[in-house]
Amino acid sequence: MNHLRRLLPIAAAATVVLSACAPDDTASAPAGSASADGSTLTLYSGRSEELVGPLLDDFTEATGIEVEARYGDTAEMANLILTEGENSPADVFFAQDAGALGAVAEQGLLAPLPEETLGAVDERFKSPNGDWVGVSGRARVVTYNTDTLSETDLPDSIFGFTDPAWSGRIGWAPTNGSFQSFVTALREIEGEDRAREWLEGIQANDPSVYEGNNPALDAVIAGEVDVAFINHYYLMQRLDEDPEAAAANYFLADGDPGALVNVAGAGVLNTAENDEAARELIGFLLSEQAQEYFAGETHEYPLIEGVEVDAGMPPLEEIGTPEIDLSDLADLEGTLDLLQEVGIL
Repeated sequence: MNHLRRLLPIAAAATVVLSACAPDDTASAPAGSASADGSTLTLYSGRSEELVGPLLDDFTEATGIEVEARYGDTAEMANLILTEGENSPADVFFAQDAGALGAVAEQGLLAPLPEETLGAVDERFKSPNGDWVGVSGRARVVTYNTDTLSETDLPDSIFGFTDPAWSGRIGWAPTNGSFQSFVTALREIEGEDRAREWLEGIQANDPSVYEGNNPALDAVIAGEVDVAFINHYYLMQRLDEDPEAAAANYFLADGDPGALVNVAGAGVLNTAENDEAARELIGFLLSEQAQEYFAGETHEYPLIEGVEVDAGMPPLEEIGTPEIDLSDLADLEGTLDLLQEVGIL
């Protein structure tokens, strides 16, 4: 299946099916003026200006390289690059998820990254072909209400939640992009039939449906549901505001599909006019300064060694992620078809 076809229907419905983990700003930033030595680069960013802007300012201050950033939904940015092809003005694509990078890479539009850049990140979180690299990680978790449950009450596999004992106790957000990426991973890891079986099993347990991760988390804390399937950092951010919130994250282990860690990542376009500056920007995103920013600002996982994470999060190396090439998360069209077939969308 062609990755352009995979992404096109998703971009068309981006406000519904790809509500990203960090909000995307669809307005383009004004072009920056060239630096003193004339060095500029063009960034297509699927991450919001609110999150990325301060990092780009730091990069310019450190290097003198100006960045002209265009912001939008990750799927929209990927499809724009695929449509522009060799005529794209972009030097760097900074994506909210690995699937979009995989779609662009499959069309041969990304250039190989330097070994020193690739070597900074674990094999799980970069392209096997070396043409994109993750810069921050987001773990799927089961968030549970600590007033009604303890960790020992929870099954050791995501499939355990299809047990009828969980009927009426589950919250999920089927239109959320991160949830759909998880289902895509489930299809890749376990196969179409097994993924359908899981979805039908959860649906049979009458889950409460929410528009996003934060409303699902609210429901757990309020005791409306006992558990919800979300990304880890939503609770970590909430605990910054309310340390007494009655919820905890449960990290599945031993390669379970529910232990998926997806990444935001970046690649250099093979048509980049300023490929040297482009590689320098990606190197900066993997610097200790930038990695500490991600860890502190959003509670995402830093992907280089030596950067501390919140004490409430297990170290990334202790999370038993399933074996999957994150580039394969591009097939969201197949996931949408399955969700509609099962009656969830």
